[in-house]
Amino acid sequence: MSEPAGFDPDVPDPLALDEYVPGRVAVLSDAQRWPTLTTDGAARLERWRRHPAGPTWTHATGDRLTADMITRVASPLPTQGWLEEHLEVARRLVYYRGMPGLAELRDFPPVGRGHLVDDLASFVPLDADFGRMVHGSSSGSTGAALVIPDDVEEVARGFHLLVQLVREQGITWEPDGERLALTQLVHQRQAFTYVSVISGFEQRAMARVNLHLAAWRAQGNREAFLRDADPQVITGNPTSLAELLTLADAVRPLAIFSGAMALSAGLRAELEEAFACPVFDVYGLHETRQIAVRLDDGPFRVLDRRVLVEVLDPDGDPVPDGEVGEIVVTAGENPLLPLVRYRCGDFGRLVRLPDGGVGIADLEGREHTRFVDGRGQVVPCVDLTQQLQAHGALGWSVEQATDGSVVARVAGGDAVAIAGALTTLLGRVVDVVQVGQVSDLGEGKPRRYLSAADRVGDGWPRGSLGVGLMGPDETTPPSQ
Repeated sequence: MSEPAGFDPDVPDPLALDEYVPGRVAVLSDAQRWPTLTTDGAARLERWRRHPAGPTWTHATGDRLTADMITRVASPLPTQGWLEEHLEVARRLVYYRGMPGLAELRDFPPVGRGHLVDDLASFVPLDADFGRMVHGSSSGSTGAALVIPDDVEEVARGFHLLVQLVREQGITWEPDGERLALTQLVHQRQAFTYVSVISGFEQRAMARVNLHLAAWRAQGNREAFLRDADPQVITGNPTSLAELLTLADAVRPLAIFSGAMALSAGLRAELEEAFACPVFDVYGLHETRQIAVRLDDGPFRVLDRRVLVEVLDPDGDPVPDGEVGEIVVTAGENPLLPLVRYRCGDFGRLVRLPDGGVGIADLEGREHTRFVDGRGQVVPCVDLTQQLQAHGALGWSVEQATDGSVVARVAGGDAVAIAGALTTLLGRVVDVVQVGQVSDLGEGKPRRYLSAADRVGDGWPRGSLGVGLMGPDETTPPSQ
């Protein structure tokens, strides 16, 4: 891959942001970041921090776990009776004070991101253990930045959830020599990157790595670093995972986790073929944590943890099972942010899985964007998704103007076939512009829909698909 236009590691970046200056906000010592750090663990940190092919690390962060915490986070939180305890905690939150009749879950009014942006403190328990608090932030799909209080034990427990999901597929994930236990990939112009140690995994190293070429000191360093690190498990979003395909010879992961954005069937198939491992598609938000997961094109399976999913109509009333509505989550994993009936801004259907589990189907409808065909009929975006995926698109952006004209920008796939299918579906000519790779679609989600012609359902909020895997999803690291 060629260097980006104008790339020169020796010339200051005119768009550089202060928060990404290496070490600018790192204030703790290694002993504070890892209270149980051993000699071997410290040696691993130094090795990867000083790796000759390593990227420019912009931050330092640790799990902050004591020995007692390490033991506790290895097991999931019990779910027996959790909802009743959770609602009792919620009734004492400042936000709900003075609200009468909060006897059952259905009595609580749904809340959304705007409520947290306006007054986050009113959703944090007054008796919370703030000594365990770290924070991350997320800009969200609306651009309304939100600082989220994270609990160090809950963040660490998220790693063990990944281990559990991998092992349930019959894969042995144990510490393996000096391989990185986990690598979280991003692909953006500027990002927080760091090396850390997972205290509860025999102090093996993990790293958050930016695959953008501007993050590396010399051409070829990405391949050299990843080949040496050989991470056991890789997490990322579809943009960074699509970039990973260009580096397929450098790594041999046991499993891959995709989150933060919608993963297309075509990209998942390419990842499975390139790396010969399962690809987990995880649904969740930083605010709610992981909600559901799938390994194929079927419904997402709601995880067996402190999470309860409802599907509501625009008035906040439950819709019958099998009907599309907004996904609303009651989340009890993070003791610093006990959310009740939180509007995710995503859309789908609740379904019953063959083994009795709960699934979320047609999650592609989360943006609830509708297009208007040549006859004036509404066409949901899920119909476009089916055609785009059927013809191999890995990512896309489809926009309809007020005059009804439609332009689709796609990465991968058969552009001619896509143009024909969308033109037939919408009853109007669709211009298809093909780009080289998913990252060429620009920052943000690699699957986007905008329709100025849609005047149906303006009362629905626009949503996003996201999840934090081993830390925050967008900006500030979880701890220092």
